[in-house]
Amino acid sequence: MKNQFFVDSDSLSSEAAAVKHRLENDPSSRTNHMEYMPGMEVIESDVCDNVMGHVRSFDYSSYTAGDVRAALEKDTCTIEDFKALLSPAAEPFLERMAQRARIETGRHFGNTVYFFTPLYIANYCENYCVYCGFNCYNHINRMKLSMEQIEKEMKVIADSGMEEILILTGESRGQSNVEYIGEACKLARKYFRMTGLEIYPVNTDEYRYLHQCGADYVTVFQETYDAERYEQLHLLGHKRVWPYRFDAQERALRGGMRGVAFSALLGLSDFRKDALASALHVYYLQRKYPYAEMSLSCPRLRPIINNDRINPQDVGEKQLCQILCAYRIFLPYVGITVSSRESAEFRNGIVKIAATKVSAGVSTGIGDHESKYSGKVSEEQHGDEQFEINDTRSLKSMYRDISKEGLQPVMNDYIFL
Repeated sequence: MKNQFFVDSDSLSSEAAAVKHRLENDPSSRTNHMEYMPGMEVIESDVCDNVMGHVRSFDYSSYTAGDVRAALEKDTCTIEDFKALLSPAAEPFLERMAQRARIETGRHFGNTVYFFTPLYIANYCENYCVYCGFNCYNHINRMKLSMEQIEKEMKVIADSGMEEILILTGESRGQSNVEYIGEACKLARKYFRMTGLEIYPVNTDEYRYLHQCGADYVTVFQETYDAERYEQLHLLGHKRVWPYRFDAQERALRGGMRGVAFSALLGLSDFRKDALASALHVYYLQRKYPYAEMSLSCPRLRPIINNDRINPQDVGEKQLCQILCAYRIFLPYVGITVSSRESAEFRNGIVKIAATKVSAGVSTGIGDHESKYSGKVSEEQHGDEQFEINDTRSLKSMYRDISKEGLQPVMNDYIFL
């Protein structure tokens, strides 16, 4: 099946273009996406089977308005109730869902909203993921920050008042190995109270090393839980292995990470099934690791360099709001993050209902925080962005806007002794 999200680049060498053409048009030339590659740790876990069993049997067209009403009248939301809240039958009940979600959010989180910002330290990638601006066949400016440059970026961010940072790289062990990421974590400890990672999945011992270097939590996007669709979208590289990516959060917890975050990239496949899988992934892991902090996010597709057609196909703001409210009702104690992929108006509204964490002062490029925060044009080299953001507000602006909504912005809720 021809994919609708391919990146078009006129700057490939003839050899690279030939490989790209073969991967796109000849499925038999691609490796088995369900088989582990050398060096990938295999763990014994029943979480995947539990999650995917529910996804395979999820017929959301079978739920009725009566099922939705019954779910909203219960004090505790079961898996079946959650499925009803994700179904099309729940769309007319969105106002009631929002009211219930708002009550649950206030009960477990008060009126607080947590702030963080991402720091991309490299955009080299060895994967061919056709919807991502970093993919190895997209012709962009590649860059890897030195430790000196990373520290400079961190200082600029910290001086703005930010206390939590999320360190990101492209998925390239060759350019951004575990030791390089670990050194970045050590630097982050000098400037921030909380450090998260969004990097390529690694083994348990490597997560343990990164935790010792200062990382507190790990975010992994499964992208889509639909293994067949996943195969069509991830044509080359270690990311192609679906089960290794699925188990990343559990390996991180086994490696000592305090928290893990989950998401599907809504719009790549059936968004209702991906939303169900994301929440159940949290649900079952929470029962195995009750001490761990877990959170969900709900990003939608955004345009990338060389392809502005990449946008969510069937996930409008109404559907996104439905998913977020259903998440909150089903998992009232779990944090929910809404990224700068969404508009300022949407984020201002959803933090009053279901979301508990937002990014601010965001850049998805490499090495451009100084120019972004100061407003000065820098002559230094920058790496291109992963995707276009929607909400470009600074921390100061977001702090003001969130406060106007009657909410309390929080930079950090941890005290290290």
